[in-house]
Amino acid sequence: MSPSRRSQMSLFLHQLPFLVWLIALWMLLWGQFTWLAFLTGLVAAIFVTRVFRLPPVELSGRVNFWYGLIFVVTFLGAVVRGSLIVALQVLDFRRQPGAAIIAVPLRVNDDVIMAHTAVTASLIPGSLIVDVDREARTLYLHTIGVRSAEDADHQRRIVLGWEARITRAVGSREQLATLRADIAAADADAHHAAQSPRDGRTLL
Repeated sequence: MSPSRRSQMSLFLHQLPFLVWLIALWMLLWGQFTWLAFLTGLVAAIFVTRVFRLPPVELSGRVNFWYGLIFVVTFLGAVVRGSLIVALQVLDFRRQPGAAIIAVPLRVNDDVIMAHTAVTASLIPGSLIVDVDREARTLYLHTIGVRSAEDADHQRRIVLGWEARITRAVGSREQLATLRADIAAADADAHHAAQSPRDGRTLL
């Protein structure tokens, strides 16, 4: 095998997970898991990656199938749960469900993971990405069911949870180590805040 042929094969194998993700995304957007949806998704993925002269996506080269399975199962459950919650909020005539645009600063500095997180958050009923600040690594979501600051914080934690699941599934080891360090630091800060006196009161 010539060096150029070997280089092309290496590039194809490196980009194969991205191709598979595009096909899965196509099937999710159409809501069909059929051979026809797979074949049309394959054509669309090849068209996007070959016709548009974009630089190749730099993937981590690491795929954890166990965490990938956890992500898929959790995502499907979140879609069903989100659909039921939105339906209940629409049918509840006693009060408005409330809505807000919230900013979610991400923890992993990677375009692919940020894009995956944004798509995941948009596919779950009840939230939609309205803007992305790539430089600040921040997603802006329009979310229904938000009536207080606590609700907004809860939605932020949900999005960060998806970022963590995606990083565990396809992120690099360096990104995974950074994520774990950030989570540990956030847990330590939360524990310290819980143990600190507030409003001049002393702990019991």
